[in-house]
Amino acid sequence: MLKGFFNVPAPVNEPIFGYAPGSKERELLKAALADARAKQPDIPMYIGGEEIYTETKGKVVPPHDHQHILATYNIGNKSHVQQCIDAALAAKSDWENLPWEHRAAIFLKAAELISGPYRYKLNAATMLGQSKNAYQAEIDAACELIDFLRFNVSYMADIYKQQPPVSPKGAWNRVEQRPLEGFVFALTPFNFTAIAANLPASVAMMGNVVVWKPADTQIFAANVLMQIFKEAGLPDGVINLVYVDGPEAGEVIFNSPDFAGIHFTGSTAVFQNIWKTIGTNIHKYKTYPRIVGETGGKDFILVHGSADAEVSSTAILRGAFEYQGQKCSAASRVYIAKSLWQAIKDFMLRDLATFKMGGTEDFSNFINAVIDERSFDKLAKYIDAAKADDSVEVVAGGNYDKSKGYFIEPTVLLVKDPKYTTMCEELFGPVLTIYVYEDTEFDAILEVIDTTSIYALTGAVIAQDRYAIDKASQALRNAAGNFYINDKCTGAVVGQQPFGGARGSGTNDKAGSMINLLRWVSPRTIKETFDPPKDYRYPFLGED
Repeated sequence: MLKGFFNVPAPVNEPIFGYAPGSKERELLKAALADARAKQPDIPMYIGGEEIYTETKGKVVPPHDHQHILATYNIGNKSHVQQCIDAALAAKSDWENLPWEHRAAIFLKAAELISGPYRYKLNAATMLGQSKNAYQAEIDAACELIDFLRFNVSYMADIYKQQPPVSPKGAWNRVEQRPLEGFVFALTPFNFTAIAANLPASVAMMGNVVVWKPADTQIFAANVLMQIFKEAGLPDGVINLVYVDGPEAGEVIFNSPDFAGIHFTGSTAVFQNIWKTIGTNIHKYKTYPRIVGETGGKDFILVHGSADAEVSSTAILRGAFEYQGQKCSAASRVYIAKSLWQAIKDFMLRDLATFKMGGTEDFSNFINAVIDERSFDKLAKYIDAAKADDSVEVVAGGNYDKSKGYFIEPTVLLVKDPKYTTMCEELFGPVLTIYVYEDTEFDAILEVIDTTSIYALTGAVIAQDRYAIDKASQALRNAAGNFYINDKCTGAVVGQQPFGGARGSGTNDKAGSMINLLRWVSPRTIKETFDPPKDYRYPFLGED
């Protein structure tokens, strides 16, 4: 193997733009927002080399301004899913046999396109279609996605470089990392444009072909992503983008003998149902499918009595309310030592009073809308139930209004029962529940945290006492796949904190790491003997 053959550009994390008043990037982003609002495109499905339009249309509206139509999109059916499978399989041979460095170049070019000419268009689409403020869109649609693409190329090179350390004299041992036999289904969520792109892209990077179904509420940005992939040189049929009802898609995909895997982010219930379906149909497949999923979270912050109150308040507010709590990593249950509760409460109320809520086009708004009416109605019911419960105190918020947009005021609940409903169930919105524990009951509260939820995605401990930090780290080692010390429980960065959790939170295959990419290849070991034996007899067969 030639020295340097596997050298690729060393990945570094994409710098985050600040969008401060008067900055050039703020001006360009506002122009992109105005341009996106002024148009009303009809978004096609992308199958093979064709853009597919149908008579059945869906509407894309900003969650914070649901009377405005940003675009229409074309709704497919089972036949379009089968067309995607056929197009993927037709593209498979050429794509998997393309030298890996050429596949890498496509995704490195996509990263450059996002970093440069597409940055504001993609951020604007995310802000409008998913109701993210400028900073949340920047760290997601631009920076995290660029990082996924660049770091994954580096991981891919490292995977191909790994070879058996020993070959005996007269032989050569080597390993070939093959793409999976068949196609992979990428089922992606609304809340992160980076995840929506990475799930199909990481699979395709390793030589696989993909059928991609995004959440309906992410289609506006997904369309821009597909334009970027195409401009970067992705061949037709490698990633096929379809908008179809989930069960309809599943009926075709999970009955196909060529189904080779699923890359999923979404709800635990949906993932478990998919797993069950795959198990039922296992006899139909050519190979055992790879099942990779990141699902729900009921993420915690534990504040020890030695913690700094203002640090704790900031971590709680950012962790709970950035992007309206619609992150699978968002803090939704907090346990605070009684000695610090009043001080933390004062800091929280001080800062909550400065939160502005409204549309993403106004850069002074920290809080925007939740994703759709279904989410709004669900959260409103939880809030109403809390208001009606004498054992629950509404410390802040508690109001909501969907007349113009799906706005839920950041709400803080204080409960007397650590197993109260909102301490246990995933809400996926700006509703935070706090339980205050006696400082002397730290060991007991660790047990409560570990056993309260089926999930194990993210968690944090805030403390100055190193013995307390160590104790929490050990006691909660299975309660969070991403664990933070003296920080909020959100904000994993590619190349720094690979993301994922176990228990009911998924398969913990760590997006943003080599671990994830290894799930999309099937190794073949090869031994070549240069001077093979010509006699079956071994030395022991000789007579004494």
